[in-house]
Amino acid sequence: MKTFAKAQSMNILIVDDDALFRERLARALHARGFKTQTAAEINSALEFAKTQSFQGALIDLQMPGGNGLNLIQPLRQLHPEIRLIVLTGYGSIANALHAVKMGADDYLTKPADADQLTAALLGEVQKNHDETKQVPSLDWLEWEHIQRVLIETNHNITESARILGIDRRSLQRKLIKHPPSR
Repeated sequence: MKTFAKAQSMNILIVDDDALFRERLARALHARGFKTQTAAEINSALEFAKTQSFQGALIDLQMPGGNGLNLIQPLRQLHPEIRLIVLTGYGSIANALHAVKMGADDYLTKPADADQLTAALLGEVQKNHDETKQVPSLDWLEWEHIQRVLIETNHNITESARILGIDRRSLQRKLIKHPPSR
């Protein structure tokens, strides 16, 4: 009940290009007491943020027409106390660190359930003991390393391939694939 009471006073902005995910997430959070506003892309999210007050935002990392990280600073300027949660289907430690350095409060990989998102929006720590015991696969570590190099080179494929010591086309093929399982 304590969580529901906290949630009732929070207006949440959900920014995701996947309409089905966005609407289901809005319904799930609404059922937990949050007020929600949804946006399919960065420009409409900024317009909502200029006219409404938000205490939290769930932002998809990769969207057509822009990167969700580009919303962090404008939202923080408009609403200094806002809790910014970045969501992505392409999670990596490097991307998470980059999001936090840019001002995100939390970073979750999809599929994140409504309880995880509620905890993140309320600033509550959730402990998942199973995840901490799991040793990452070699494919996962390679993915992490590639992501780190991409961030260091500002997503320059040619420079990243040179640093990694692989052919540019090989790097592009690796990037087309979804991240490997841990």
